[in-house]
Amino acid sequence: MQATAYTYDPESRSGQVLLDDGTPVPFDAAAFDAGGLRLLRPGQRVRIEVEGAKDAPRITLVTLQTL
Repeated sequence: MQATAYTYDPESRSGQVLLDDGTPVPFDAAAFDAGGLRLLRPGQRVRIEVEGAKDAPRITLVTLQTL
């Protein structure tokens, strides 16, 4: 699934992404670390992996979207 980076706190390595429908979804340090990223800027397109119910998704991986 794709999303857009919305917020990112480098100290906690957590933040939020916006899904394409505008829904904000938070991610934690574990999801950020799983993607191997060092930094994330608001507006970057990212690929995310999600588990859980559609009305309460939990992001398990955040990485940069590549073509």
